[in-house]
Formats: sequence, structure tokens, C-alpha cells
Amino acid sequence: MSPMTTTILFSSLGLGTILTMSSYHWLMAWIGLEINTLSIIPMISQQHHPRATEATTKYFLTQATASALILFSSTTNAWTTGTWDIIQMTNPTSTTLLTAALAMKLGLAPTHFWLPEVLQGTKMSTALIITTWQKLAPMSLIYLTMHVLSPTILLLMGMLSSLLGGWGGLNQTQTRKLMAYSSIAHLGWMATISTILPNILTLTLITYLLMTTTMFSTLIMLKSKTLQDLTTTWTTTPSVTTISLLTLLSLGGLPPLTGFMPKWLILEELIMQNLTPTATIMAMSALLSLFFYLRLTYVTTLTMAPITTPTKHKWRFKIPSPKLLVMATPTTLLMLPMTPLLTS
Repeated sequence: MSPMTTTILFSSLGLGTILTMSSYHWLMAWIGLEINTLSIIPMISQQHHPRATEATTKYFLTQATASALILFSSTTNAWTTGTWDIIQMTNPTSTTLLTAALAMKLGLAPTHFWLPEVLQGTKMSTALIITTWQKLAPMSLIYLTMHVLSPTILLLMGMLSSLLGGWGGLNQTQTRKLMAYSSIAHLGWMATISTILPNILTLTLITYLLMTTTMFSTLIMLKSKTLQDLTTTWTTTPSVTTISLLTLLSLGGLPPLTGFMPKWLILEELIMQNLTPTATIMAMSALLSLFFYLRLTYVTTLTMAPITTPTKHKWRFKIPSPKLLVMATPTTLLMLPMTPLLTS
């Protein structure tokens, strides 16, 4: 892809997200989402491979359906209330349709089936964009309309997403699919807290973006697409392998790493709101996710790969060090002591 085309696509991607996040009119928000979708599609399909074409088709159909539902729900609300203001979404039918559409955009269960397949058919860098930047626009719409969205539906979707995100990742050997199920599980935690305390939602989203960016940066650097690739990373670069180990533990939510902070705050708030059964289910679902994270750490750092000739000399090749990894790693691992400052 030429530099001019890449610049146009990335500019359109940023424009669509910023347009959706800064608009108060439903049509402008919808246009931003459409620009966002149309700019990411060439990035997914640029490999000219059947898997990439399949992933592009699935992504386009899913996002087009979700955008149509958003437009239909906003039109229905405008028909009954006479306003296109995003904040004044008061029609119950419209809010239910909007919740379903945003869940489909984000990849929340039960509309999550497209996300692992799309990530598996794309490059690592495009998968990073889909799991991070593409979540900002739908999440901003949830943030703007959370006062009218149904807490019951979001709680059910959040619990289902965290459970299915943990179950789905148990039997995977592809790192992109593992990161997809990790994304589904983390989005379930965000959906659970979204209508209760928006400050924790924002903190959880930022923490998720940082951890996912760090993990994908290490996978891109190590060129690890399967668990088998991860077994030989120690001979390539022990320092980055150590970073990936700590990042995986942070994604699993183990103290004293940053990933423990959002789970801790969400469980505390759920118990304060007398939602103890929900908090129990979320905590148990975190154990499912932690299992496959620990499996990844085991094959990455705790097993010794067969030392073949290519592996023995693999460390001699120069490994590029991405600047994004250098910037994201400290915040991914060391933010837990700053919890009182971030939540005050």
C-alpha cells in the first residue's frame, strides 16, 4: 500500500472516530461510524488472501448491520420525541435497539462471533487497530447515552461476555484469536460498570487500551502468530519475552500489576450496589481468562523450546524495537500504586 493511500486511510480513521466522539446529532455520529468502517476495510483486505477477503466481508456486514440499527433507533426516537439529540434518547424501543447495535459494534456477547474470525484474517497491526482504536467511537456513544440505557441488559451482556471471553480462549492456539477473546472479556467488564459509575468505565477503557497495545506490540515485534512461535522467543530477546510475560499477567488481572486495578474497582462498586451475585460471576469468569493467560506465560517463558539450528542463530538477527512498546510498557505494569489518584 502506497504512503499516500496509507495516510488517507489513517486520517479517515481518526476523522471518523473524532467526529463520532464530538457530535451531539445522531446523523453526524452515524456518518463518523461509517467513515470509520470504510477506512478500516482496505486495511483488512490489503493482503489479497482468501482469509483476508473473508474477514473483510464479515467485518463489513457486521458493521453495516450495526450502523443500520443505530440509524433506525435514532430515527425512531426522532419520530416519537422530535429531536435528534444523542443525549435525549428517551424512547424505550430506541434505547434497546441502540444497545444491541453498540454491542454488535464492540463485539459484546451474544454478538461477538465476528471478532475472532476477523482478527484471524488480518495482519497483527490491523488487529491492533480493530481491538483498540475501533472501540473508541462506540464506547463514546455508550458514555453519552448511559443515563437512558437499560442497566439490566448491559449487566447481562457484560456477564455473558466475560464468561464467553474466558471459555472461548481456553482451546485456542492462535495468538490473534486469544487476543480477540481477551478483548471480549474486557469489554464485558466495561459493559457491567458502564451504567453504574462512568469514571471507572473510562479508567478501565484506558487500562485495556494500554495493555492490549503493549501485548500486540510484543507479538508484532516477535512475529508470533501461534503458541508454537511463542516457545522460541526466549532465544530471540529475553527482555521482550519478560515484558510479554508481565503484560499477560497484567491482562489476567493479577496484583501488583496495572490490570488488577479495574477489576478490583469494578468488583468493589458492584458489591456496594448490592450486586453481589453479579460480582461473584464476574470474579469467577476472570479465573477462566486467567487460565489461558497463564498458559501463554507458561509456553512463553517457563518451557524450554527445542534448540534447532535456526533457533540457535535467531538471536543474531537485529530485532526492531517499536517506540510504542517502550512508552506503553511502564503504564501497563506499574500504575496500581496510583489508584487513589486516578479514581479521586
